[in-house]
Amino acid sequence: MGAEADCVVTFGRTRADGRALLETDELIFRAGDLRLAIPYKTISRIDAREGILSVTWPDGTASFELGASAVKWADKIRNPPSRIDKLNIHAGQRVLFVGVRDQTLREEIETCGATVLARGTDPVDAIFVAANERGDLERLVTVQKFLKRDGAIWVIRPKGSQQISESDVMKAGKAAGLVDVKVARFSETHTAEKFVIPVSRR
Repeated sequence: MGAEADCVVTFGRTRADGRALLETDELIFRAGDLRLAIPYKTISRIDAREGILSVTWPDGTASFELGASAVKWADKIRNPPSRIDKLNIHAGQRVLFVGVRDQTLREEIETCGATVLARGTDPVDAIFVAANERGDLERLVTVQKFLKRDGAIWVIRPKGSQQISESDVMKAGKAAGLVDVKVARFSETHTAEKFVIPVSRR
């Protein structure tokens, strides 16, 4: 979700001044003598009162002094964005799969009111490119002709693979004349990197 704030956190007998980050799947706090990573799925209770966000999970309860943002953060933790939200897919859009064989993703896209295409014809709003090895990244050059000028290309790659790394993807995107703008958690095993056509070429 990308929100962050400087705040004071109390956890047990420790009170620390640091930075809190509201990520896609977990609440993180970093300070010199206190570091917390709280997965949303482990949280059993959330309260937001008088500017303090209290979060309870198996390790205990942490209180974040967030002021006016406490209620907003609590709501975001209770209602994290879906995968389709993170991938910015909306009703009415046309999406092209290139090498992607993910039936669940297809169903999620179609449920939100977008259309999945098996091949490119007219320009589409988003293209999902499966990249399991470096050679698959060559597709970034050719698939652009099927993309709307303001559309997005998502490269889906396996995490921790020796066959392809984040650096490989970024280099290939730049070589293809694209700009990387976002990284999203695609699944437990895969990461998604978003590229767009530079404004100067639209």
